[in-house]
Amino acid sequence: MARRGEALREHILDTAKLAFLETGFDRTSMDAIAARAETSKRSLYAHFPTKDTLFLAVVERIRALFGDRMGTPADYAGLPEEAIVRYCGRFVQLLGWSSVGKMVRLGIGEADRLPDLAAGLFDVLFGVTTGNLAAHLVTASGLAAGEAEAVANELIGLAVHPALPRLLFGIDPLTEELPDRTRLATDVDLDRIRRLVRLLVPPPPEP
Repeated sequence: MARRGEALREHILDTAKLAFLETGFDRTSMDAIAARAETSKRSLYAHFPTKDTLFLAVVERIRALFGDRMGTPADYAGLPEEAIVRYCGRFVQLLGWSSVGKMVRLGIGEADRLPDLAAGLFDVLFGVTTGNLAAHLVTASGLAAGEAEAVANELIGLAVHPALPRLLFGIDPLTEELPDRTRLATDVDLDRIRRLVRLLVPPPPEP
C-alpha cells in the first residue's frame, strides 16, 4: 500500500537522513532521495520544496530522536553525581554509533559552505546535551544558570576527549548497531568521567 500524507513525509525524512549521512549534503540529489524513498519527485517536492528545506526537517527529526536516545540526567540514576556521570557516559557511547558519528562528520564537512546547517547539527548533539546537563546542575547542585552552563560545556568537552577525535579521524571504528545503555560501564570509562565530575561539579547543597 502506497504511503500518503504524514506517513510518506516521515518515510522521506528517514530516507533522506540515511542518504545525507552516507554521501553528504552536496552529493545527495533530490532525484536520488525520491528514487530511494520510492516516491515521485512531485510528491517529494510537495512535502519539501527545496533540498535545504528537507535537510532542515531532517535536522529537526534527528533532534527529536537524539533527545529520546539521551533523555535527561535524572533518567540515569537517583544520586545526582552518578546521574551526571552516566549521562555524560551515554553521550560518549552514542558518539561511537555510526548514525551519530557520521552526523558529526557531516556537520564538519559542510561547515564552510553551509554554516547554518552545520550549526543546526551541532546544536542537535551538543546543544541538547549540554542544555539538559546544565538544567540538571541547576536543580541538583544549586548552581546559577550561567555557571551551570559553563560547567556543563566544560564537562562535556572533557568527557568526549579523546574518544571524539579518534572517531573523527577513523582511528576507532564506528559501530553500526545502537549501543545498548546496559553496556555503558563496559563501553565507556566511567571512572574517568567520575573524576572529572568531582573536579568540576560542586557537591549539592546540604538539605
